[in-house]
Amino acid sequence: MTDILTNAATATADPQAEARVRGDDRAHVFHSWSAQALIDPLPVAGGAGSTFWDYQGTHYLDFSSQLVNLNLGHQHPDLVAAIQHQAGRLATIQPSMANDVRSELARRIAEVAPGGFEKVFFTNGGADANENAVRMARIVTGKRKVLSMYRSYHGNTTTAITLTGDPRRWANEPGDGSVAHFFGPYPYRSAFHSDSPEQETARALEHLEQTIVLEGASTIAAVIIESIVGTNGVLIPPPGYLAGVRELCDRYGILWIADEVMVGFGRVGEWFAFQAFDAVPDLITFAKGVNSGYVPLGGVVISDRIAAHFDTVAFPGGLTYSGHPLACAAGVATFEVFARDGILERVRDLGARVVAPRLAAMAERHPSVGDVRGMGLFWAIELVRDRETREPLVPFNAAGQDAAPVAAVAAACKKQGVWPFTHFNRLHVAPPLVIGEADLVRGLDVIDHALDTADEFAA
Repeated sequence: MTDILTNAATATADPQAEARVRGDDRAHVFHSWSAQALIDPLPVAGGAGSTFWDYQGTHYLDFSSQLVNLNLGHQHPDLVAAIQHQAGRLATIQPSMANDVRSELARRIAEVAPGGFEKVFFTNGGADANENAVRMARIVTGKRKVLSMYRSYHGNTTTAITLTGDPRRWANEPGDGSVAHFFGPYPYRSAFHSDSPEQETARALEHLEQTIVLEGASTIAAVIIESIVGTNGVLIPPPGYLAGVRELCDRYGILWIADEVMVGFGRVGEWFAFQAFDAVPDLITFAKGVNSGYVPLGGVVISDRIAAHFDTVAFPGGLTYSGHPLACAAGVATFEVFARDGILERVRDLGARVVAPRLAAMAERHPSVGDVRGMGLFWAIELVRDRETREPLVPFNAAGQDAAPVAAVAAACKKQGVWPFTHFNRLHVAPPLVIGEADLVRGLDVIDHALDTADEFAA
């Protein structure tokens, strides 16, 4: 597969347009997660395939898929055409009415979910998907408390940000008072002093069970887990962990919510990442890759047992734009592209044949690389000052000068035309799933070179 449209994409400098966009942005746009006077967002003029460009005509290989949502790349012609066609026949309709593309997308999602998942509740994104999944769990179980991991992200609405286990939660507290956190598995930085993945699984499950007992199983409605932790480290669950979570939930009468917002729809070569680990949750949340964010869309895939509860009991929730026809049309087109172009198979192939060996070689060559881990087209390079002590290249939640070493690595990538995804002491590899192999190799070459900058800070 070639990188869609990249060869046809052209961009020329337009300083007047850049000045206008930048000026309006700085004057009127209030940006998320930012101190407004301390940022200078890049004005983007266009994109195609795995590349986007600014008003100076500078092209960037998008190695972050924007916010790990652009699975089918910029301006995919099939998704654009689907939105255009749907806009011409029915631009919108309220969610209480039946709509053909909404129904078709729900059916297609149910077909790739495990058996016993026939219903889909559509939302506008990942945060409200998690909010509504938690609401369902609380209503069905009659219990209130929800457990979630440290080193997690579940969204920015009230319950979702309280569930979040990274520093973005702190300034939003107090939030939902019925949330408790626990440590998930992280073999490279084990909270349990484990010396093997198997031991990490056993000890992490023991810790989770202790948390359940101490928090009171009779009070816990659900455990929510990113099937593969995303922004906070690309943490792959060690062998048996998710199956162990399933067993604990069954034993204590707790529902398991799988947060697939970042890793669902092909990111790791599976429709849903948990399908690689031989365990099935009770509720599945999704967004991002379902239609690459061309029009906002998320949702909850509901097991039959939970859906049946609401056959005669009204579900107390809804959204004006739930299952928006334009969003669903892009979602249906996504399924068609996946089938025609063998997206899942190529993601598994590129991950195993190209990315994994190349990152392993980088780990051997660069003293700043402490660990590499991932699946498919979703990987993390963990940067350290000292391999022996595993001291991070920058501290947890680093900002300002403390974050300068990783900022320098990111700048080195951008200088060579690759837009990276960084978080704390990690560099993530998450290009669009349609990236051409030559572009994938080129991006990895740039990262390899940029790691020379990280080596300057390492022992």
